[in-house]
Amino acid sequence: MSMSDPIGDMLARIRNALAVNHTFVVCLASRFNAAILEVMLNEGYIRGYQVADDKRTIKVALKYYAGKPVIEYLHRTSTPGLRRYSKAADLKPFLNGLGIVVVSTSHGVMTDHQARSKGLGGELICQVA
Repeated sequence: MSMSDPIGDMLARIRNALAVNHTFVVCLASRFNAAILEVMLNEGYIRGYQVADDKRTIKVALKYYAGKPVIEYLHRTSTPGLRRYSKAADLKPFLNGLGIVVVSTSHGVMTDHQARSKGLGGELICQVA
């Protein structure tokens, strides 16, 4: 059975694992999923991730602070049925800069802040806070 939204599946697995206080979650591997996780790692939302030797799965180490998940909000913005794009000038800070929007640009996957500073627009993948 093919999956229509592997990014949404990964985000749902992370949300579900955080809801029950798991220390890690296993997701399907792809370069795009790894790029999204790299942005989340650089911003401090996860402890790390590791691609399995068979390159089919990614093990994501979730991050907690004082017993609560660091990620409080994780939402898929652009879906396969409704793609959402934004110009660099239209990218607004998410939650007044307290959260990030992961943007897929022509120069790779990055945060909304990085995209604004480089003058790049692109597809709004997800929002993380």
